[in-house]
Amino acid sequence: MRPVIQGVLEAALYADDLEAARRFYTGVLGLPEVAAQDRRHVFFGCGQSVLLVFCPAASRQPPGPDALPVPSHGADGPGHVCLRVARADMDAMAARLEHAGIVIESDFRWPHGPRSIYVRDPAGNSVEFAAAELWGLTE
Repeated sequence: MRPVIQGVLEAALYADDLEAARRFYTGVLGLPEVAAQDRRHVFFGCGQSVLLVFCPAASRQPPGPDALPVPSHGADGPGHVCLRVARADMDAMAARLEHAGIVIESDFRWPHGPRSIYVRDPAGNSVEFAAAELWGLTE
């Protein structure tokens, strides 16, 4: 029997300033912080997934002798994540972002109808907000 992929459990972005990331993802977007390690990472609950934000330089370091054997990783330049928002909440999300002084980079409807809102987090990562219908999924 083939194993079944159930979905994306976690996604990673990279930011040099983890405090700015914390203010954006917790303060502006309201995601709960679920774990952090000073100057290395901060993780946020996101529905049934976790958004991982790593300091790229720290995450490139190999694990120490007493650490779990998680392979080093990292990225340069901005990444992208799309956060799922109910279609009925898209206007409220736009208002929340604007109220927080976050510049909306793009707000449009795709040819098949779904709406996407794009902003940049403090590290320059592209953060998209869209409903499940963007990919033909149910809410």
